[in-house]
Amino acid sequence: MSVRDYIEKVLSQTAKNSPGQKEFYQATEEVLHSLKPLLERDDRYDKYNILERIVVPERIIIFRVNWVDDSGKIQTNIGYRVQFNSAIGPYKGGLRFHPSVNLGIIKFLGFEQIFKNSLTGLNIGGGKGGSNFDPKGKSENEVMRFCQAFMIELSRHIGERRDVPAGDIGVGGRELGYMFGQYKKLTGKFEGILTGKGVNWGGSLGRKEATGFGSVYFAEHALNKYGDTLKGKTCAVSGSGNVAIYTIQKLYDMDALPVTCSDSDGTIYHKEGIDLELLKGIKEIGRKRLSEYIKLRPDAKYIPASKYPKDGHACWHVKCDCAFPSATQNELTLIDAKALAKNGCKLVNEGANMPTTPDAYKYLKEHKVIFGPAKAANAGGVATSQLEMSQNASMANWSFAEVDAKLHKIMKNIFDTSYETAKEYGCDGDLLAGANIAGFKKVADSMIDQGSV
Repeated sequence: MSVRDYIEKVLSQTAKNSPGQKEFYQATEEVLHSLKPLLERDDRYDKYNILERIVVPERIIIFRVNWVDDSGKIQTNIGYRVQFNSAIGPYKGGLRFHPSVNLGIIKFLGFEQIFKNSLTGLNIGGGKGGSNFDPKGKSENEVMRFCQAFMIELSRHIGERRDVPAGDIGVGGRELGYMFGQYKKLTGKFEGILTGKGVNWGGSLGRKEATGFGSVYFAEHALNKYGDTLKGKTCAVSGSGNVAIYTIQKLYDMDALPVTCSDSDGTIYHKEGIDLELLKGIKEIGRKRLSEYIKLRPDAKYIPASKYPKDGHACWHVKCDCAFPSATQNELTLIDAKALAKNGCKLVNEGANMPTTPDAYKYLKEHKVIFGPAKAANAGGVATSQLEMSQNASMANWSFAEVDAKLHKIMKNIFDTSYETAKEYGCDGDLLAGANIAGFKKVADSMIDQGSV
């Protein structure tokens, strides 16, 4: 059987075993197809059935979460934790609270996490979790009661050397605080079972900024490789959560000009540059919708989501040199890729998980747009989470400068590894293939070493 046929066989079985889980299938298809050069050189992965094993989670936990709303009524949501692969370390990956969450979403995120974590060079495996609970529109007490109810079940399955969740969409410092407090009450232990914690109670300086900062560091290394830099570049950024905000902040630090941000209701285009302090005030402090921005900065333009290009996103139709999709999966479509290429975009750097659709990626690649894949470009968050775990284990506190320096070094190593691996396997310049091969190889070799587990 040829390597291509072998890959298609595994993908066919995966689709059969995971019906309706389109995002998960998309993620497995992208990774497995990019492994072809590696599989042609080394038949051990076929011999030890690695592809068949790596696409199946080690454990899937699905549970009911009952919580009481402010009117005294019992509400029910579904909770998930997918412990995907522990070959190189304890499961590590965020928790997402959003109405779109289902098993397929969590499996796709957990699968991506395996290779992202591997690329960091740190000893962390892949996992992901969350719930279809929507924090939007809920009171502080309702969010607290949900988080406490969620942790009652989750606490049975996590531990500082077993599974260490973090935040993701809908789960920030507030939610992590409520969950950590409940874990401590349930177990009587103060231990590092979550990352992204408050600095006063075991968190790490720089963790909040890490994914956005790391994304920009990766983009700078990618541009440097082609004799360019972020300095003076006009940049489009999607999202207005943690990743987007700190991508914007670091772009300013690099003398670039970020001109867009967005939420599910609409997009801000501010030609003079996004007002970072205003954005933080609206999103981090006020927890309000982005439409508030235009009330205080009428010189900016607000584009409601209903006015987006068909099958597209307004952020990517603004003239820019670099694009940073930093919101959610499949947000950058083929129509967007065409607009970016037409407007002279040099780089697309993924801050979110799998934000570019397969046909959009293919188009960008054909048009020589530098592409920073999510599992490499947005690995800064989980890398700094592991640094938080290290500080917790040693009861130490590192300065912001120390953490940021370690993050910068990790992101450079991830870029270098992705670039050099692509070159080694005949995929020069294809950072997606390089990242997939490098991330897979470390995990797969560890699985072989550990036998049929």
